[in-house]
Amino acid sequence: MKEIKLFAPATVANVSCGFDVLGFCLDPIGDEMIIRKTDQPGVRITKIEGQDLPLSTKKNVAGVAAEALLASLATSFGFEIEIYKKIKAGSGIGSSAASSAGAVFGINELLGRPYSRNELIQFAMKGEVLASGVGHADNVAPALLGGFTLVRCNKQVDVVALPSPSELYATIIHPKIELRTADARSVLKKNIPLNKAIEQWGNLAALVSGLYTDNYELISRSLVDVIIEPERSPLIPFFSELKGAALDAGALGSGISGSGPSIYALSRGEETAKKVRQAMEKVFLPMNIDFDTYVSKINTEGIKIIE
Repeated sequence: MKEIKLFAPATVANVSCGFDVLGFCLDPIGDEMIIRKTDQPGVRITKIEGQDLPLSTKKNVAGVAAEALLASLATSFGFEIEIYKKIKAGSGIGSSAASSAGAVFGINELLGRPYSRNELIQFAMKGEVLASGVGHADNVAPALLGGFTLVRCNKQVDVVALPSPSELYATIIHPKIELRTADARSVLKKNIPLNKAIEQWGNLAALVSGLYTDNYELISRSLVDVIIEPERSPLIPFFSELKGAALDAGALGSGISGSGPSIYALSRGEETAKKVRQAMEKVFLPMNIDFDTYVSKINTEGIKIIE
């Protein structure tokens, strides 16, 4: 192959109690990318549609991630990348991760798959460093692997794929305001009380157990964030009202998607997820804030080839 077209999905990171370690992959929302092999060495971003983002390789997350991958291999040729952004930058559903993961996935395919999907995470993380100043994998991991993923360690990039209960659906509401990851990180406290840390550990462990056992009631009890959400939620308009509407409509749990401003809710069954969407929309409709909503089954495939 000399050219590949792919779909790079949006993702939800943190998932309430799993700050910087837990994420899951969405289905209908994502970017499209075309990557082609060229005789000229290096990486060039030749086109971006949908968002005003830099074409400069070193200023674009896809370019930085692609260069990191190529630096690990001896190649005499290069690659051109076209990006068709459908995920708004700063939306909280993994816009930078989709570009970073998509770039390394596509190049890896054109090179004959020298790396596994799991091994590609380390390169995609370089784009996240450019985007937020921190090399976290909780978005790029589910984008590459699909489903739910747990980042056991960022330094040695140890990522565990988790099961996705078949009836689990996500509802996303994205208020069209930009909240940069770096800004959302700046409000977080450097130290937390031990009792809060213990409560958070318990919720995360129980959530993982609930995923393995298809225990929706346990999943519901565990989707609680006592550390990050209280600090970040004031940055998101009508957060409490949106979360309350989702829970009243039958959601298992709800919280901030990534660093926001998007808010996610998990539900058992597509019908409930659609009711949750309607309930959340009713909160925003009178508020004169533009927004998008999505209902998605958990995407267990991750990035996929279109052509």
